[in-house]
Amino acid sequence: MIKQRSVAMVIILTLITCGLYNLYWMFAITEELSYTTNDPNFSGAKALIFLFLTCGIYAFFWYYIVGQKMAEMQRQHNMLVKDNGVLYIVLAIFGLPIIADAIIQAEMNKFVGVV
Repeated sequence: MIKQRSVAMVIILTLITCGLYNLYWMFAITEELSYTTNDPNFSGAKALIFLFLTCGIYAFFWYYIVGQKMAEMQRQHNMLVKDNGVLYIVLAIFGLPIIADAIIQAEMNKFVGVV
């Protein structure tokens, strides 16, 4: 089940906790996408382990996969399909992953009550 989160609070908590909240948020989003797309291979624990093992490089891959999983959810629910995976990667490369996180959360909030 997808949890409604305030986009502003995601950004504020990430900044206040120096990124620690972002790790929790990444775990939670991954678990929600895994549940709604019935993909047991895409888990929050694996995402965090790979993130630490690759010293953060996995985040670029994660952003792309999240874009694909969200497009898959949109397809399943007959919504307008937007695969923003490449946008998320570009934002992360240019040092703006918090903007990508805000877009992801805004898109996830559209599924609250639908999924």
